Amino acid sequence: MKIKDSWFTVQQIDETTFAISEYGHWEKVHSFLLIGKEKAALIDTGLGIDNIKRITDQLTDLPIIVITTHVHADHIGGHGLYETILVHEAEEDWLINGIKGLSIERIRHDIGRDITKPTPTEFNPNTYTPYTGQPTAILSDGDLIDLGDRLLTIFHTPGHSPGHICVLDNDREYLFTGDLLYVDTPIYAFYPTTDPEELLNSLEKISYLQVAKIFGAHNTLGIDPSILYEVQEAVYELRGKDVVRHGTGTHVFKSFSIQF
Repeated sequence: MKIKDSWFTVQQIDETTFAISEYGHWEKVHSFLLIGKEKAALIDTGLGIDNIKRITDQLTDLPIIVITTHVHADHIGGHGLYETILVHEAEEDWLINGIKGLSIERIRHDIGRDITKPTPTEFNPNTYTPYTGQPTAILSDGDLIDLGDRLLTIFHTPGHSPGHICVLDNDREYLFTGDLLYVDTPIYAFYPTTDPEELLNSLEKISYLQVAKIFGAHNTLGIDPSILYEVQEAVYELRGKDVVRHGTGTHVFKSFSIQF
């Protein structure tokens, strides 16, 4: 299905899997729509600069559940457009009461800079406020979500944030890694609310999964799973160098980098 849109870029991964990308913003955020027989899952809802529901309405008429990889502004922007919101228990409070560790001034600065596509007239970075609201249900490590003929497994992968999760599509062996693993720009683990040691533990946790494709939440769409071998080596190397803590800078590997 071809969808032309002024803000979102829709790319079809397979017959029932779509990436909804925001390439007009410097963060190049991806959200993902996974369609089952009974319902669909939307992994994150993007920046909130434009209305992502305009896109998902064109792709499915099934009930949509929103799976939150983590509660940062660039991943929860469209949450208010959907009825069913799932979030890991460690970030339930962030979703209800606001994101911890990032000021509204910082969030507004980051949301409004380096935009290369026209934005809707109602978007104003000076008044932009991240979504807050009560989740419909809470996620825990190992939870299964059945979309009808499509089973998703939740992996709690803290480090970038306390309640960060990855989502494994068991049937297609797709791993959606949110902000735990992506390429082209450093993985952020330098905020006060990040935990470098937990990030490394989480990278190690996913590195042993057998997957066909990896989809991070930023930049290049789709990563070859061979990167997981590199992740294993990087984890070992970083621990050996005793640099797994805030302030040691950016550590560069062949396919990815991490900023502590």
